[in-house]
Amino acid sequence: MSEGPGLRERKKAKTRALIQKAALRLFRERGYAETTVEQIAEAAEVAPSTVFRYFPTKEDLVLVDQYPPFVEALRAAPPELNPVQAVRVAIGHVFAAQTPEERNDGLERERLMFTVPELWTASIDNIRGVLAGLRAELAAREGRDPDDPEIRNVTGAVSGVMLALWFEWAADPGLDAPAAFDRALAHLEAGLPIARQAEPG
Repeated sequence: MSEGPGLRERKKAKTRALIQKAALRLFRERGYAETTVEQIAEAAEVAPSTVFRYFPTKEDLVLVDQYPPFVEALRAAPPELNPVQAVRVAIGHVFAAQTPEERNDGLERERLMFTVPELWTASIDNIRGVLAGLRAELAAREGRDPDDPEIRNVTGAVSGVMLALWFEWAADPGLDAPAAFDRALAHLEAGLPIARQAEPG
């Protein structure tokens, strides 16, 4: 009896996750530049060709696409929410669906992207693609064209707040990321007010 498509996809996802987990462990223990694809394959107990089938380049082991779960959550957000509210709900949903292990793996990838020069360079196109995707999704929610200046501005504001926090999270692994992202987007939703410091008496 042949495997159904659902089972095949689950097996592929399991293999992909196993390879990436082995890679992240070796990157952490030996360093990114010092780790070879052959070492990753050995640690994951697969052939090097299998690693390349799932991850065409070494950089892809880190630059995994985390965007689809967020898109699904954003599309499922109630239509009456404004763009910032919808992103806030979607981010909360993505964090809530992750296990602590998945969240730690995500943090490890972020730290590698921000600290390994060749990965930072490779991630620029990835970030550009995410921004374009977010802009298209927010435009679709509002019935606007992605080139609409207001959609551009909202996308820039949301992504700026989130990118700043990603840098902070990578530098401080102890940060409560779900709570921090929720507070940051709530602040953006409120118009980014800055409370005046009391004058010394």
